[in-house]
Amino acid sequence: MQKSIDEFLKMQKAKYFSENTIIAYRRDLTQFQKFITKYFKDGNIKLDEISRLFLRDFLRHLSLNGRNNRTLARKVTTLKSYFQFCTKNNFINENPAEKLKIPKFEKKLPKYFSEKEMEELFVIPDLTTKFGVRNRAILEIIYSCGMRISEVANCKISWINLSSNLAQIVGKGNKERIVPIGKKAKIALRNYLKIKSQFDSKFSDNSLFLSKSGKPLSANEIREILARYLILVAKTKGYSPHSIRHSFATHLLSNGADLRAVQEMLGHSKLSTTEIYTHLSLTDLKDAYKQAHPRSKKKD
Repeated sequence: MQKSIDEFLKMQKAKYFSENTIIAYRRDLTQFQKFITKYFKDGNIKLDEISRLFLRDFLRHLSLNGRNNRTLARKVTTLKSYFQFCTKNNFINENPAEKLKIPKFEKKLPKYFSEKEMEELFVIPDLTTKFGVRNRAILEIIYSCGMRISEVANCKISWINLSSNLAQIVGKGNKERIVPIGKKAKIALRNYLKIKSQFDSKFSDNSLFLSKSGKPLSANEIREILARYLILVAKTKGYSPHSIRHSFATHLLSNGADLRAVQEMLGHSKLSTTEIYTHLSLTDLKDAYKQAHPRSKKKD
């Protein structure tokens, strides 16, 4: 089984799946592998002997131990992908996960900042330091272009065209998209590029955002940097650097942007993924209606 798992993960890497996705796949399959060893006396798991009942036992075990449907759904998705791979590559003849149903779960609406909160966020970095200038540029480009943190980490200088106000973004699955750069983000990027030489080293390559040592900033480093700012603005728990991307989409739709245009800018392959932001926008509209419409106000 271990050989098939290694081959499966290697295939996912070849498909340019994100590092986080690969880690999640590995964790899920390792957990499943450990669970079913009890069915095999010598500990040698035989793939062709794994039945649908084994999978259902595993999921029941997780459920009894407090895992919610969202977690179970991800485990099922992992198992279905893995066993489909095993079937196609002749590790097994029949796919035990083929008829396994993905549990339904309620999708949580993503956390996002208000436009006022975003303005508060932008003024936090100290622009008298090179790090503040860099961090301001990072905040601006995420909010202006709706970039994922991993996309910011991988961004190259040559992908930013300040003359045409466009950014080339390479997202999940190595898919490319072109997104406009807003006026304020352009100013922040231009200011950063003026002092970028202060970060440069032999390790810099063509990367846009660099660390103190001159190496490209990793996604985790960017998350740590932004988390220190977010905690000063977020009024409740549940906010993360990804909330800036959520804010980008929500504010665009709230101000009348076309849903499909937002889908393209976010790099979503399915429109249904983008549609979750319409719920957020509708909430804003309902609140505005209640506050402004004369027939919706409660009388004293």
